[in-house]
Amino acid sequence: MEHEKITAFDCPDAWYKTLEAIWNNGDPFEVCYGSERARTKKLSVTIEITKPETRPLVGDKAPCDMKYVQWYALKYLWSGVIEDETYTYGSRLRKPVDQIEEAIRRYVEELGDRQITLTVRLPQDIIKKVDRYKHEPPCLSLIDTEVLQQQVHMTCYFRSWDAYAGLPANIAGIQLFNEAFVSEINKKGNLHLGTGKLILHSKNCHIYKRQFKIVEDLLKPRIRNRKGIFKATH
Repeated sequence: MEHEKITAFDCPDAWYKTLEAIWNNGDPFEVCYGSERARTKKLSVTIEITKPETRPLVGDKAPCDMKYVQWYALKYLWSGVIEDETYTYGSRLRKPVDQIEEAIRRYVEELGDRQITLTVRLPQDIIKKVDRYKHEPPCLSLIDTEVLQQQVHMTCYFRSWDAYAGLPANIAGIQLFNEAFVSEINKKGNLHLGTGKLILHSKNCHIYKRQFKIVEDLLKPRIRNRKGIFKATH
């Protein structure tokens, strides 16, 4: 299994660098179980975003816009209230224990607490369903938090991650989630914290075969600028 550490300045930079890393160094991977059957190129990645608060949160070539990111952050991550959805990340973070409110309360009481981890995945998610294509445990498994130097840093784990279509909205949405999280801590604790780094891990960050041509065209200008020439890798 190939693994790569990616350091990025902001969220759009993280998206481009992750796609480039998978394109150049990813392993071929055949998805035979889960949401669909598909050929992919995948990489185990650790992404460090040093200034995720920098605007814009999504690049102009990303397959999402800020309107969608704001909806995703509010409805899918923060509140979790979406009709006709079996679950959202937010619904699991809010029930049966409201982990978000408990985390806010705990930081108001003790900024030095290193134990504040929000978990999305449940033990029963490992159970195989009758219809294998409906067995879809959450991609985002946990959000770990820590306060250091008056900043709230978040570390997230994705068991599986669509690097082209999912990653740009996910990281931008998590940044908005962190901003709301910090705002509530500051308001309730009369504090002046800021948001810090985003650290993201995934063992299977991938590009689907159907996205290869899109990603190739997207990366051509970056590779030309860096090397003066583009070399196809598939």
